[in-house]
Amino acid sequence: MLTTLHTAYSDTRAADLAWALGREPLPALAVLDLDLAGAQLQLRLLGASHQVLLEEDSGNCSETVACMPGSSTPLPLGVSKRLGDWEYEFAARVETLGAGSFAGRAQELLALVADHPHGLAGTFPGSPHAFTAMLAQRTEGQVLWRTWHAYPQEGQLVVTRTRVGVRMPAAVR
Repeated sequence: MLTTLHTAYSDTRAADLAWALGREPLPALAVLDLDLAGAQLQLRLLGASHQVLLEEDSGNCSETVACMPGSSTPLPLGVSKRLGDWEYEFAARVETLGAGSFAGRAQELLALVADHPHGLAGTFPGSPHAFTAMLAQRTEGQVLWRTWHAYPQEGQLVVTRTRVGVRMPAAVR
């Protein structure tokens, strides 16, 4: 699903993004509710980026990547945590692209997510290449999502990948 977000673009620099686990739901500009084989997943586009809420019989998880005033946790390159019976893995990277490459990559990503049944993307006023996009899936008992946060004025694309799933027991030797 592709939507236009009717708000000011508030996280205008990739360096302003922060990461948090366990935050309460924040006001969303667009929401996509998904049932992925028993996992209830809510993809949320915020004026300041994204939030994902996951609920399953074995627990719940809330991930926020956004411009959060007062936050002291900058966007990490990687995180691995135990959340009850789950393993949570997060990875982020920043791609810097030239103007032509950025526009092409933005169009490619928006086309990928817009028609995907588990995708949500929102463009911000002022530039067709200022957007946040999210795509989710479930495979082999794992819930995975990817996000893209575009900053055309800087030529930067912040890409995140998250995996949440039940911890596998250590192999018996």
